[in-house]
Amino acid sequence: MTDTIAPHGGALVQRLVPAEERDRWMSRLPSLPRIVLTRREISDLEMIAVGAFSPLDGFLGEADYDSVVSRMRLAGGLPWTIPVTLAVSREEAESCALGRDVALVEESGKPLAVLRLAEKYRPDKRREAAEVYRTTEEAHPGVAAVYAQGEVYLGGRVTVLDRPSEVEFADHRLDPAQARALFAAKGWKRIAAFQTRNPIHRAHEYLQKCALESCDGLLIHPLVGETKGDDIPASVRMECYKALIKDYYPADRVVLSVLPANMRYAGPREAIFHAILRKNYGCTHFIVGRDHAGVGSYYGTYDAHRIFDHFSAEEIGITPLFYEHTFWCQRCEGMASTKTCPHPPEHHIALSGTGVRAMLSRGERPPMEFSRPEVADILIRAMRQP
Repeated sequence: MTDTIAPHGGALVQRLVPAEERDRWMSRLPSLPRIVLTRREISDLEMIAVGAFSPLDGFLGEADYDSVVSRMRLAGGLPWTIPVTLAVSREEAESCALGRDVALVEESGKPLAVLRLAEKYRPDKRREAAEVYRTTEEAHPGVAAVYAQGEVYLGGRVTVLDRPSEVEFADHRLDPAQARALFAAKGWKRIAAFQTRNPIHRAHEYLQKCALESCDGLLIHPLVGETKGDDIPASVRMECYKALIKDYYPADRVVLSVLPANMRYAGPREAIFHAILRKNYGCTHFIVGRDHAGVGSYYGTYDAHRIFDHFSAEEIGITPLFYEHTFWCQRCEGMASTKTCPHPPEHHIALSGTGVRAMLSRGERPPMEFSRPEVADILIRAMRQP
């Protein structure tokens, strides 16, 4: 384990039980009521299981939920910005008794965990949407997900018996304890984490290499849980990351590992959330660019920077690295940002996501100052597939 940073709350809370304990629980499962989990809940359960959601040991009870929504803290005061909840229908809630165990299963019936049901409560979903996502509009994907959930939330500690059936990218999947052990074996003390749900273009590469100048190592940590339908599929993104690392990064200073979390698209709140998760993985620094975890025009360009002012450095623990809009400047003859470049926008090579997609769909590479050709070629092939 690396000794550079403690997990959030002081200890790595892992709820995945050893095989012998799992066998004891399996014999009890036929007698328990069952709840079929959604993909988001399965992802959240896995994050709890491996310690990525430390200090959570289960789904939030009402006091923690209310405090997270209104104060961005757990009831005890520890910073936590996104509710992690288990939602069910009224009928399902009535079938489960407080203080008793409930089996949590996949749609196939495969058992994943047992919940010791401590609480049932009804959330104010519009309040949750307004506070967490800063909008009550169902056009926002995070808000739509909240509204689509069951009307009753169940809180309690989980005992996780197994991982999900679908475990993607097994060769690039490190749990927090494994990541910490790897960083320690490499002798890294200062580790920068980069969150991404998109292919890495030159601007992202620039941020990562700036961080590497002052850190021992870089964790490229793409989120591979559920995202919006128009986001680039995780398999394509992973191919892009591998190609980029192979040709443009020092192999001994970069680790590529996936994060099996879902996107919430909660903008600034999710920036804090993502930083805390990487702290649990053993990272000491976290890169925050413009419009982190944003969607549409719901958040200001640098709201994800300013939200860190609501917490002390000691409370968060991990150090944020703030970067502004970056681009290739023809006058500077290199990558620059609005902080470092004095030249007007007409000298900058910066494309919108819509413009890039249009070029790729026509089989055209964006300028190499915007995207490495290896990455562009992978995206072109992917867009041409039926």
